[in-house]
Amino acid sequence: MTLSDQINEDIKSAMLAREKDKLEALRAIKSAIMLIKAQEGGGAEMSAEDDIKLLQKLVKQRKDAAAIYEGQGREDLASVEHAQALVIEKYLPEQMSVEDVKAIIQAIITETGAAGIRDMGKVMGLASAKLAGKADNKTLAVLIKELLGA
Repeated sequence: MTLSDQINEDIKSAMLAREKDKLEALRAIKSAIMLIKAQEGGGAEMSAEDDIKLLQKLVKQRKDAAAIYEGQGREDLASVEHAQALVIEKYLPEQMSVEDVKAIIQAIITETGAAGIRDMGKVMGLASAKLAGKADNKTLAVLIKELLGA
């Protein structure tokens, strides 16, 4: 079952259960999928990799919006954004622990012979490709800087 099919099924069940916040998040995912399909010319199905990138983007948008709302003292709006981010995250692969991510990054550093912060781009590229969907790029950047001694 594709992500689009899964979202459609979940929209139906959220409507029946009258879960307003969940329904909003699911409709946002469906809207983003339809937008991408329209840009690509219509009928083409998205790959699993594209699905993950889209979902990560939507989660990041929700978290960024929540942070802005919290900065403005609008906890009511921030809680809606956090709730939607949680719904969207359920469609992402399970995130790896920090220790597992560190081990993989350390292996990449050893493999590439990276010696300092100037090699961060090389390590970041390989790490983000290898850990797509399993760790967010912000976490990767922090850990790479830490392991490269910056």
